[in-house]
Amino acid sequence: MTSTERTAPTTPAVDTRRAQRGQAAPAPGDPDGAPRRSYARVGFGPAGVAVVACLAGLLFVVSAADASGDRRPENLVEYTRAKAAQVQHQAAQVDALRAQVDALTAAVPDVPGAVSVPVQVAAGSVAVAGPGLVITLDDAPVSAARDNVDPDVLVVHQQDLQAVVNAMWAGGAEAVAVQDQRIITTTSLQCVGNVLRLGGRVYSPPYTISAVGDPAALRAGLDQSPQVLAYVRDADEVGLGWSVRPSQSVQLPAYSGATGLVHAHVPPGTDVLGTVGSSR
Repeated sequence: MTSTERTAPTTPAVDTRRAQRGQAAPAPGDPDGAPRRSYARVGFGPAGVAVVACLAGLLFVVSAADASGDRRPENLVEYTRAKAAQVQHQAAQVDALRAQVDALTAAVPDVPGAVSVPVQVAAGSVAVAGPGLVITLDDAPVSAARDNVDPDVLVVHQQDLQAVVNAMWAGGAEAVAVQDQRIITTTSLQCVGNVLRLGGRVYSPPYTISAVGDPAALRAGLDQSPQVLAYVRDADEVGLGWSVRPSQSVQLPAYSGATGLVHAHVPPGTDVLGTVGSSR
């Protein structure tokens, strides 16, 4: 066994590389002199406190203004229902005003260029009643869903409603209505999901299409439409709702929507009153 001499401890040398990089020397006991992660401490002086207080006050003011303002309901279903009710109310006002105009016009029957009854019917400005067809379309029941059936086949689409309306016109219909609204030349049928948007109102299935005309001719119009026949085939296969009911007293309301034109205009030199009067 050999002995070793014990030497006195010496003062540790300064790490010149750390000093050159601006790093402090490792604290005593740090293994391998590994550098420690440093965390900066941010202090808030009087100016910092003032800035935070101003920002908090600004957020409070903005929040209060937003809460007191006119905000739309966050629930889109409630918002849609509110707008539909507003449209229905305005449509009722239009009907009342139109009734006043009709009453005043009837009181002066000899007005030159007065609109004839056939023209009023074609324009949808008067309610009508007569023989015709009442057609109902509906989505298939939930139980009809199957793995080998496309879900789109199980619901009524916009093109299905348009096909039936077009078949009614092709069959010689004198007036057509979808649900409780009269169809005129500017009417637009639009389906969003499984609901129908028509004249600012929203409808869910089942959908009813009513037409005034010769019931046999109207039925022939349905039978001659490839689009309608395709729907009827799907109805038989997957259970879509489809019924055609003849009636001797189909009641259709007058059109109650807006009638203003934006793009269409009468060519210069056209005698509108003379054209209307000659159609009587």
